[in-house]
Amino acid sequence: MSKKLLITEKPSVAMEFAKALKLETTRKNGYLESRDWIITWCVGHLVTMSYPEKYDENLKKWRLDTLPFIPTEWKYEIIPQVENQFNIIKGLMQREDISEIYNAR
Repeated sequence: MSKKLLITEKPSVAMEFAKALKLETTRKNGYLESRDWIITWCVGHLVTMSYPEKYDENLKKWRLDTLPFIPTEWKYEIIPQVENQFNIIKGLMQREDISEIYNAR
């Protein structure tokens, strides 16, 4: 049976969505699951743009002659404090029983 995945901002918002949808959910590690839905949360930001020194070590110190710095390809990093929740969401998105993904942010 296929399920819908709903990604919210934080746990309290996920709980409110579950109530609004009148779902009977089981709380799992980082998400709520019902027969037809999985509701998870991001706990704020999960990913951030990389600092300039990730592109070039010479950009670690700001100088007028290197500004503006506009990369041709943007780099991103998972925020270490929320890496576990990032991996939970990533795993949920890759589940074979997920047919639809909704971003409620």
